Amino acid sequence: MERVVGEHLSPAVLPDQRSGPPDPVPFRHAAAVVDTRAQLLAVALPFLDAGLRAGDLVALTCRPETADRICAELGERSRQVESDRALSLLGARAPDALGRARGFVARAAGQGSGRLRILSEVDFEASSAGWREGLRFESACNRFMRDAAVTTLCLYDRRRLPEPVVDSVAHTHPELVSGSTWAVSPAFQEPRSYVAALPVPREPIEDTEPVLAVDDAPALAGLRHRIGAALTALVPDREQREDLHLATSEVAANAFRHGTRPVSARIWTDGTLVVCTIRDAGRSFGDPLAGFQPAHGDDLSRGGMGLWLARKLWDVVDLLPGPDGFTVRLTTRLR
Repeated sequence: MERVVGEHLSPAVLPDQRSGPPDPVPFRHAAAVVDTRAQLLAVALPFLDAGLRAGDLVALTCRPETADRICAELGERSRQVESDRALSLLGARAPDALGRARGFVARAAGQGSGRLRILSEVDFEASSAGWREGLRFESACNRFMRDAAVTTLCLYDRRRLPEPVVDSVAHTHPELVSGSTWAVSPAFQEPRSYVAALPVPREPIEDTEPVLAVDDAPALAGLRHRIGAALTALVPDREQREDLHLATSEVAANAFRHGTRPVSARIWTDGTLVVCTIRDAGRSFGDPLAGFQPAHGDDLSRGGMGLWLARKLWDVVDLLPGPDGFTVRLTTRLR
């Protein structure tokens, strides 16, 4: 297990030096909560320094002003550090950020230490739905990157983030950093359990009159057509309209192929936000992490892309199992 300058691991993660060199932990995911610029730099710089000295592929995924400040402190060595906001929700939706990270992992494997080191500044969208999607992403990373040779340190700045997001770090990160001390988080939760337990309140817009209401759709083709017509009237940007229709059609196809009829759909809008729900009467769905990657991995010819496309093309995807069926709720802001 690699050590960062200034890191002091708790006994629970300290390697047993008597048994010889330990196998490296594939994925390390830690969080630090900071209150000031000085605290941010005090945590970030030793972490990056250790990666550069170890020969890691070192990357930042931070707001531009934070990246500039860190690079100024690193001086000439900043040329060895890559900056890519698409490694996190700062610059990509969850499936694309995970895919981007896997690309970096593949590059790291062929150079230096063979390890990727990421400094990530957390800054979710300023809405409860955006926070919820961000918390899901942070938790899901522990499952979908678990075998990757990556060390990630996430920075949570109290000056920018709401308290519920800051409070989540102990549940979504296996390790916590305070000053120069790294320790196991005793409150860390298994991703499926954590994501399934997140509260998912009803969107206020759902209490208004829907612009589309379909109950017991007789066939998939007809439902796709009606959804497409509604989105054409609501979404002015052609590219976004086509993306939303593609993803919604795939979710509807899932309902017909894998769910239980009747299948229903609703769409609401307030001119800035669009919410769409697809519901079937099935009660067997049980994977709250579905859609963060294709159901059958990289072999897209096997299908299983419905929820993956939804997470790629809509801002927020809520999976809502209930006693009367299963609902996929899709939410996005209009361009």
